[in-house]
Amino acid sequence: MSFAPKHILIRLYLVAGGMFLFALAVMFKMVNIQTTDGDKYRELAMQRTEKMFTIEPTRGNLYSEDGSLLATSVSRYTIRFDAVTVSAANFEAGVGPLSRALSEMLGKPVSHYENILRKARASKDRYALIARNLDYTQYKAIKEFPLFKLGPYKGGIIAEQKIVREHPLGKIAERSVGYERFDENGYATRVGLEGAFGRYLRGIEGKRLKQKIAKGQWKPIGLDNIIEPQDGYDVISTIDINIQDIAHHALLAQLEHYKAEHGSVIVMETATGEIKAISNLGRTEQDTYYERLNYAIGESHEPGSTFKLMSLVAAMEDGKLDTGTVVNTEKGIWRIYDRVVRDSRRGGYGEISVGKAFEVSSNTAFAKMIHENYKDDPSEFTNRLRAMGLDKELGMPIKGEGVPVIRSPGEKGWSGISLAWMSHGYEVSLTPLQTLAFYNAIANDGELVRPRLIKEVREWNRTVAHFDKEVLNPAICSQQTVQKVQQLLRNVVASPDGTGHGLESPFLSLAGKTGTAQKNYASRDPDKLGYISTFAGYFPADNPQYSCIVVIHEPDKSVGYYGADVAGPVFNSVASKITSNKPVETRLKNLAVASSGLDQEYSGYYTLAQQQFEEVPDLEGMSGMDAVSLLENLGLEVEIRGNGKVKKQSVSKGTDLKGVTKIILELS
Repeated sequence: MSFAPKHILIRLYLVAGGMFLFALAVMFKMVNIQTTDGDKYRELAMQRTEKMFTIEPTRGNLYSEDGSLLATSVSRYTIRFDAVTVSAANFEAGVGPLSRALSEMLGKPVSHYENILRKARASKDRYALIARNLDYTQYKAIKEFPLFKLGPYKGGIIAEQKIVREHPLGKIAERSVGYERFDENGYATRVGLEGAFGRYLRGIEGKRLKQKIAKGQWKPIGLDNIIEPQDGYDVISTIDINIQDIAHHALLAQLEHYKAEHGSVIVMETATGEIKAISNLGRTEQDTYYERLNYAIGESHEPGSTFKLMSLVAAMEDGKLDTGTVVNTEKGIWRIYDRVVRDSRRGGYGEISVGKAFEVSSNTAFAKMIHENYKDDPSEFTNRLRAMGLDKELGMPIKGEGVPVIRSPGEKGWSGISLAWMSHGYEVSLTPLQTLAFYNAIANDGELVRPRLIKEVREWNRTVAHFDKEVLNPAICSQQTVQKVQQLLRNVVASPDGTGHGLESPFLSLAGKTGTAQKNYASRDPDKLGYISTFAGYFPADNPQYSCIVVIHEPDKSVGYYGADVAGPVFNSVASKITSNKPVETRLKNLAVASSGLDQEYSGYYTLAQQQFEEVPDLEGMSGMDAVSLLENLGLEVEIRGNGKVKKQSVSKGTDLKGVTKIILELS
């Protein structure tokens, strides 16, 4: 009997002991996992095989006031190809017909699609891109193409759906319609109506649990969603697409003609404040125009002479002057300290009334009037402007409303020339919409209403929220002042000397004010000096239905830059086309026209027509229309020569009708 060497036994014991200790460690770890860390590892396993997916709700539609779509959500599809799951026989049988079908639908050569499919097969690509951005009709068709109609496992088709937002009007009102976007961190960018009313439009996300069944593929678990998605509400805006189209194209044509940098147009319903059109166009590097920024709401700038209306209303309300007050325009140049105010007309206008100064837009007159009447207490002027709400934002739901600037004594930027400069629209700042709101208040007999972009929120046929007219100030000034400045605004266009007289039309009465403000006037470089051309007003002048403002920045100075020439024609075009599409209704008190002669003629014809004739009647002196009617009722053919009343008939009166078939009547 032989025994193993002692050192070998020691090694065996060590190995056995090590294995025993390892087994104990494994058992300990298993128990620990089951008892202590079980929940943790079960969660990790679940995360790798099961996942909660977000179900995006369908965003509500954005409509114009007449129900036309401004923005809507549509499904778009991306088609990919899993080359591994398809059998060799199915692939070879289907690759040619599939390529031809794709070529016919999508327009690229057959070889293009066959190369994609064969390359994917060779490289065992399970996610080869075939087509993007397909609509639902294309998606339905492509599912029935050769090979793809076998389904995802035998045919390799992978279809991915996403919801995208589309604007049926295209580039028209694109910035005003806007968008709402979220980045990967959940931060939102909100622009225009889409951003302003996103809380109604976006809906509520749903949740669905899915199980991973293959690389990149997940299968829903169960029949129901964990949380059902709720589609967004529909929003009915105040926009009128016909007026929007008119405003857009009128602005675009003028920007192109004057090679301007950018511009905006707003049309608002006078009584309600409903915005019917808001167009913003900026120039690109290629000298084309598109809706780049919402200048109408967001761009605050010095308004120039359109602010003379505000200055005049303030001074009249404070009892400083009236429309008949005479002011000396100082030969068109008035110096205040080290600055000079000039009129556009060389030599000025002499001594004129305040009303006339407004019509001709005299800078010197307004600078003198406001400075001399308020120089002892400048805050009286600025307080009046603030009391009329000119220092306050309108509180628009669209993000980015520009902040108005109405300085007061003691504030940064105030100086001894501030009153004179503010009087004609410098050292103050307003957005186009803020300026329009004031003009609309004058058209509305002093009632200042908040401009409004939304009518109601709907869920199918149920109204979720309704938005009514909001009055910001029932009377920005007295009725006496309103009526006087209404006449002055009319005179700007109607008077032969008015700066807007070139816009006068025999078919439509306009009221408004021109404005031509300098930009970059502090620069000594004349090439940097630019202009802002404006026309603000309302129409029809005697019964205002709409107010409108046109602002065009930096027109080419060699073509023109005055507000009446650049902005005025856009205003005129918009007003004319709106009223031609929506004629103003006029009610006549009495349509009855008294005429004893006509009554006697009709009575005589009626009596004669009731008779039973056997002979040709006497027609001389009867109107041609009545004579023809009478003879044709007797079965005779009638030929007439001339116009008016019968002076001669070819068959004499008293002739037996039995032998007569035709009569010729001579009229005079």
